[in-house]
Amino acid sequence: MQRTSRRTFLKTSAFSGLFFLFNPEGFGRIADNPFLADIGVCASLGDHQLYKAAGCAYIEEGVSRFLAPEEPEEKFLDRLAGLKTSGLPVRACNGFLPGKLKAVGSEAKPDEILVYAGTAFRRAARAGVRTIVWGSGESRKIPQGFPRDKAAAQFADLARKTAELASRSEVILALEPLNREETNFLNDLKEGAAMVETVAHPNFKLLADLYHVRKEAESPAVLEACGSHIHHCHIAEVEKRTPPGTAGDDFRPFLRALKNIRYAGGISFECRWDDMARQLPAAVSFLKKQISEVVAS
Repeated sequence: MQRTSRRTFLKTSAFSGLFFLFNPEGFGRIADNPFLADIGVCASLGDHQLYKAAGCAYIEEGVSRFLAPEEPEEKFLDRLAGLKTSGLPVRACNGFLPGKLKAVGSEAKPDEILVYAGTAFRRAARAGVRTIVWGSGESRKIPQGFPRDKAAAQFADLARKTAELASRSEVILALEPLNREETNFLNDLKEGAAMVETVAHPNFKLLADLYHVRKEAESPAVLEACGSHIHHCHIAEVEKRTPPGTAGDDFRPFLRALKNIRYAGGISFECRWDDMARQLPAAVSFLKKQISEVVAS
């Protein structure tokens, strides 16, 4: 009988324990999962008991904070140890690139970005993180006077190389269009979908953030038009980026559009919190009510 080394056994066991919740197709693609059953929160791992008690199914951490690509391996291992004692998985991470790592412009640093990304993806795989959100508005901001078409070509080339790197760790990059108050490039879902089509890599997909969608005055129809590319979602109220239920925003037209495209992923609160312990349970309850009304209609 073939003997398995202790190192191989430990490595295999660790990976199995972290990945058993996930379908191989990626984040949120769990067989027979009801529509928007998985609600998560963009927050640090530390308060996982609060998130779980409020009804969240997962945490969406930060790349720099949780995966720590610029820090020594020991720092990441500390975070990984914290994950193992958590009651919730970290299924996604956002805030992909720091502002100093320019993706476009005359000071673009594609080689440095690929090194940074490679570390992030390897660590993501170890932690069971299957989705990394590519927002990073400062990184992708086009410098004044720099040709827009050249910036778009730079970004597409970088995204294609980065997606290929992500594929080696079974990570999906989800491009997040950000409203014009946060950056000047890739601001709406249509523009984001066009970039996804240009890159044309299976590990490069689209994120629909309902806060940014509404800030850019896009209609629910845009979700259906871009539906084949949407891999992940964020949500917050439009006026002050407050949690759902604070001002009473009606998300049902947008949720209905997601239902129409048979969206099978999760949806994460990415909000400004005044008192998370009080607001998060109310936000979960409010969103679940609107989801149930859409499902019943």
